[in-house]
Amino acid sequence: MVKKSLCFILCLVVLSLSIFVPVSAYEPTGFSVTAKSALLASLDTGEILYSKNPAQKVYPASITKIMTVLLMLQSDKYNPDQAIEMTTEVLKIISGTGSSVSNLKAGDKITQLDLAYMILMASFGDCAYLAAIYYGGSVENFVKMMNDKAQSIGLQNTHYENPVGLHSPENYTTAEDTLKLTSLALKDSTFKTICETTRYSFKIIGTSRERTISTTIFLQDNTTNYYYTYAKGVKTGYTDEAGRCLVSTASYNGYNYICVLFGCPVDPYKRHEFVDSKELYRWAFNTFEYKEAANNKNPVCEIDVNLSLEKDFTPLYIEKNFMTVLPKNADESTISIEPILKSKSVDAPIKKGDVLGKANIIFAEKTIGTVNLVAGENINRSTMLFVVDKVKNFLISKYMIGVYAVVALVLLLFVIAVIRLNKGRKSKRKVKYIPYKGEDHSRR
Repeated sequence: MVKKSLCFILCLVVLSLSIFVPVSAYEPTGFSVTAKSALLASLDTGEILYSKNPAQKVYPASITKIMTVLLMLQSDKYNPDQAIEMTTEVLKIISGTGSSVSNLKAGDKITQLDLAYMILMASFGDCAYLAAIYYGGSVENFVKMMNDKAQSIGLQNTHYENPVGLHSPENYTTAEDTLKLTSLALKDSTFKTICETTRYSFKIIGTSRERTISTTIFLQDNTTNYYYTYAKGVKTGYTDEAGRCLVSTASYNGYNYICVLFGCPVDPYKRHEFVDSKELYRWAFNTFEYKEAANNKNPVCEIDVNLSLEKDFTPLYIEKNFMTVLPKNADESTISIEPILKSKSVDAPIKKGDVLGKANIIFAEKTIGTVNLVAGENINRSTMLFVVDKVKNFLISKYMIGVYAVVALVLLLFVIAVIRLNKGRKSKRKVKYIPYKGEDHSRR
């Protein structure tokens, strides 16, 4: 029991330390990342492979439009085949902002699906404002919707001031929040399809005019020097204050990664955001592979069992095998499992598969995952021990402690009363001698 108690205490210490020790990502070699803030993560497991200032506040520029299009596609008003018309109001709003524009004229009609492509793929600011007014009723209300959505999905360090990404001190985010937002957006099939498209053609409704737009992400455009065959969209961004920004994905041989870069240098001779992303993807594909970091074949630890005559303890197993992305040359002997039990012991009955705790999977002093620990067998409860436990708990309950206190107080008062009563009786027994007048004291 002493050893088990010590093990339990150590587990709690490990848990408390893991809350305060920051998790570090792997460090690539052979190149440097120019971005001020960056993340490279597995879309399959969520594992962060590279991290640089991920919580630093940054200006998102047109990365903002990821939220704009996500809200558009999730709106009850969204109908991909229904027409939407460019307005004079939108053209006035966008005029003089410096944003890229679609050159649609007031009265031009396109489908709502076309509008989504023009915002996300071609990054047209006038189209983002058109979406904001149509789906939000006004720009102000749509921006409120953006911020409400950010809060609801846990983007704690993100705030929007406009749907385009025009610079404002109040239009900011972080690489961590952008990773979370984009991972969510990519679950929408339309959003994902737009991201994977290099060229898109459509017609202005009611006219013979046809337009073809191209992605702003040169990684997926084979006509550019930055083409990377495994890369797909998501979104580029640029303002003087934000620098060059890029969110992209890449897939190869069953591995899917996402790269988030903010604040890359603005260089007339080199697009650093594309170079950095390509280098990070190559490093990931060449360095990592799926490995089984833990399995449910062998017990991880034991937990004491109460109220059973069958067992004093039961072994705990990992709920299911844990697969993750690890370096190809990783020494799997350095993988450890640290249990975190809900309590020191557990009461019977217990069913096989009941979750009784968790365990951190540790590799190279870094937590790479957390899994459930479950009971490995059924254990019945002893009725006799259960009744005894209930009686014991009742006798030491707060209610009974109160009863004990009242009884003790009554007894104390009774003792005090008896003592006082006895003192009174003794005082009555004492008779004071008073001599008569004229009594001869000498004869006494």
